[in-house]
Amino acid sequence: MSVALEWGPIGAKMLSEACDVLVLVDVLSFSTSVTVAVDRGARVWPHTGGENAGALARDIGAVLAGNRGSHEGFTLSPASLLEIPNDSRLVLPSPNGSAIAYAAVNGGVTAIDGGVALVAGCLRNASAVGRFLRDFERIGVVPAGERWGDGSLRPAYEDLVGAGAVIDRIVAHNPSAELGPEAEVAALAFRSFRPLEQCPSGRELVDRGFAEDVRIASEYNVSSVVPRLVEGRFVAA
Repeated sequence: MSVALEWGPIGAKMLSEACDVLVLVDVLSFSTSVTVAVDRGARVWPHTGGENAGALARDIGAVLAGNRGSHEGFTLSPASLLEIPNDSRLVLPSPNGSAIAYAAVNGGVTAIDGGVALVAGCLRNASAVGRFLRDFERIGVVPAGERWGDGSLRPAYEDLVGAGAVIDRIVAHNPSAELGPEAEVAALAFRSFRPLEQCPSGRELVDRGFAEDVRIASEYNVSSVVPRLVEGRFVAA
């Protein structure tokens, strides 16, 4: 078994050409939100947002997640999804993790090989994901990262340690796994984990009144669900 790590949409595309499965990590907040929703029995469609997201929601009879800042209904906020009803259908746009997953379904410049399995990982379900990956030989881990003002990728601490948590659990279930240098660095970062409230993304959410989202995203191994992208939506593997 081998484990490689690359960042963002281009990293996902590159790894999809060499791996059997990709683990998408967007701790604040897409993969955490997906894990919370799927744990409740919901099905989640990724999207990049805009008018097409609303059209998709109407076509499949789903709820379109609103703006986190509205504090109303279901949004990208994990806290807003804690009580989502079982068997709900949710279209969940985000500019980072959801956009990567959307590319896996709909192609484009960063299209992911359609034959590659894609699962969502975070701190909450790291051990479950590590256990799920036991039978795969070539694993790619994709921390989504954030964006600078000019649109370029900003590596994000929360996604580094989230990826590291998954990698740490992969090794726990497969001690002979061979880690690429980037994957090993992520695992080491997780073992020196610092509170997410201290990283830029965490501080921003706390300042905006979303401290509960940061707390939920920081919980480690509290979920046994592995959201897997199947026919355009995330469901429990």
